[in-house]
Amino acid sequence: MALLASCSPTSEPQAPPHLEFSEPTLDLDTLREGQIEVRNTGGQTVGPVELLVSAIRDADGSTVPGPTLTIDPQEIATLGAGEARTLGVSISVQGSLMPGEYDAAITARGGSQTSAQVAVRFVVLDDPGSVAASVEILATQSTARLGDVVALAVEARNANGTVLQGVPVSWSVEPSSAGHLGLSGQFVAYRTGNVALVARAGVASDTLQLEVRERGLSGSFNVVGRAQEVQRYTSDLWLHGTVAYSGTWSGRTVGTSVNYGNTLNVWDISDPSSPRKAFSLEIDARSLNDTKVRADGTLAIITHERSSDGLNGITLLDLADPLAPTVIGRFTSELETGVHNVWIDGDYAYVVVDGSGKGLRILDISDPTLPRIVASYWAGSSSLHDVYVREGLAFLSHWNAGLVILDVGYGIAGGTPEAPVEVSRLEELGGQTHNAWYWPEAGYVFVGEEDFGTPGVMHVVDVRNLREPREVATFGVPGQAPHNFWLDEATGTLYMAWYAEGLRALDVTGDLLGELDQQDREIAGLRYNGGSGLCNRPSTDTCSWAPQLHNGLVWVSDMNEGLIALEPVR
Repeated sequence: MALLASCSPTSEPQAPPHLEFSEPTLDLDTLREGQIEVRNTGGQTVGPVELLVSAIRDADGSTVPGPTLTIDPQEIATLGAGEARTLGVSISVQGSLMPGEYDAAITARGGSQTSAQVAVRFVVLDDPGSVAASVEILATQSTARLGDVVALAVEARNANGTVLQGVPVSWSVEPSSAGHLGLSGQFVAYRTGNVALVARAGVASDTLQLEVRERGLSGSFNVVGRAQEVQRYTSDLWLHGTVAYSGTWSGRTVGTSVNYGNTLNVWDISDPSSPRKAFSLEIDARSLNDTKVRADGTLAIITHERSSDGLNGITLLDLADPLAPTVIGRFTSELETGVHNVWIDGDYAYVVVDGSGKGLRILDISDPTLPRIVASYWAGSSSLHDVYVREGLAFLSHWNAGLVILDVGYGIAGGTPEAPVEVSRLEELGGQTHNAWYWPEAGYVFVGEEDFGTPGVMHVVDVRNLREPREVATFGVPGQAPHNFWLDEATGTLYMAWYAEGLRALDVTGDLLGELDQQDREIAGLRYNGGSGLCNRPSTDTCSWAPQLHNGLVWVSDMNEGLIALEPVR
């Protein structure tokens, strides 16, 4: 009996819960009603399952006033392994909708364990037989600040007083330069003063008088400390605890010598007013473009470009002593052409490989002494420049292929880190898509376009429906292109390194629409070292590479000087 007991099979561990919708897109019927199933395809119970509904958007990507998406039930207490629940979905409409296609999204979220999303679509057909006898703008407000999106629902009625749907309504603003108007009556002002918003359907019309006031923002930056590196150009930075890590880039002429970007600098920032260089590590590279520290502070990865042995790759560092990292090892397989950027998410490293056709490599680094490639991805054209991973989604800045979103564990497309699945992509971003920051709470991605000729701008992409990302706003600074960003999500302040134009702080609260640089949303901008507008030259001119908010200060890596610690003042 003892022998039989010892030979009995052990039970298999149960797979974690996994939420899925029965289809990726739900097209509602003419009554704007439908049903969809949400399933737990995992091996364990999940609950409660929160059901989140996004705003409804028109074909322009703008939030539409008037219609509301409702689901029944609004929450699922528990969903057992293998169980499914049917959700009733309906759209209610206040006022009139223009003819066209509309979409929204439902997200099922089982805490931090699993998430899934379904796109919801419906169509409003043009009704050429309906004639509007009256039009009314359904709005109670008479004032707005610069930058606030005023979403104006409209109600068109026939001669019998019946509310009409599918009647084309055109919008105009007087004066015409006063702001931006969306397709469905969304307005954002570019100037203060009195404006008139006019809705027309045939011969019927209505006018809303609106007083636009200043946004009332003010702010500045105080320079708190400097960590000088004038022997090499400084590249990206990462801060953890009381330590800052910064890379170096390309070749800098100092006297008769050229010093290449082969060095990781480690700074003690326990006293931000007097940061000191504690350690330097040289590697085989001419550009150490990127440095990342894992969230637990035990591991860092630095990148190699233009190594003398032609193998490039990444170096993994042990941070047992954060001020004196030690080399665990170098990994080069399939990374030989060079690594430009990297992101660490738990036991996985997302590695950006230089060159068209190379794309992304995902490494299992659970044993950092033996990294191994578990997946790869390339968009099919152009090169990959950067990657940002959050909540099971990877946002790829894929240069001229645009912004690409991968499911690497979120659940929307069944992807995992070892089997990523493309969710969507947005190519219409002007090319040279350089960097991205995803803000889940607001449903926006802030994307940098590193075009020095146009010059490039910051693009705001609405991803509340992850399957259909849409650009809704931009921000630009004359004469320069943006580089890297950092978002203070608690205050809705986006910090942007803008090369020779220094650090910019932008208010990105609320709905975003149109040209943000015309909306009084910039809180502060600082060229902390002044300058002629030249970067990576033998000078001390301002040349901002990347910001990071850390313990209340914004640290900026400056190509010409090193690190600058700035205190944001509001």
